Amino acid sequence: MCKYKSPSLTVDGIVQIDDKILLIKRKNPPFKDFWAFPGGFVEYGETTENAVIREVQEETSLKTRIKHLLGVYSDPNRDPRGHTVSVVYVLEPIEGTIKGADDAKEAKLFKIEEVKNLNLAFDHKKIFEDYLNYLKLK
Repeated sequence: MCKYKSPSLTVDGIVQIDDKILLIKRKNPPFKDFWAFPGGFVEYGETTENAVIREVQEETSLKTRIKHLLGVYSDPNRDPRGHTVSVVYVLEPIEGTIKGADDAKEAKLFKIEEVKNLNLAFDHKKIFEDYLNYLKLK
């Protein structure tokens, strides 16, 4: 048992299909009804790589594989429930049909230009900006 307070570990996945980005509409607070990248909490004993693939499939019904580690986001104020650290991956779809499930009220593809104008949950606008920079470097 750890006697020190630690942040919770989360993952988020960015899936781009053609010129569109996959987002989910959150079913629960915080940020209920906001659009976000699919993701969630890493389970004890689980790798972040397995967690992001699991979470994306649970929320969007898509099977994916990891292409790239985008970054780690650790602002203590990124989640109003408490300090979380998110490991964000760029994923590619393998199979499946997009359908919102689990914690997602809806899953939908948005053109990149549309995402720029959305109010995203958590710090996902910053993550999206970093993803756009990653695309420029590719």
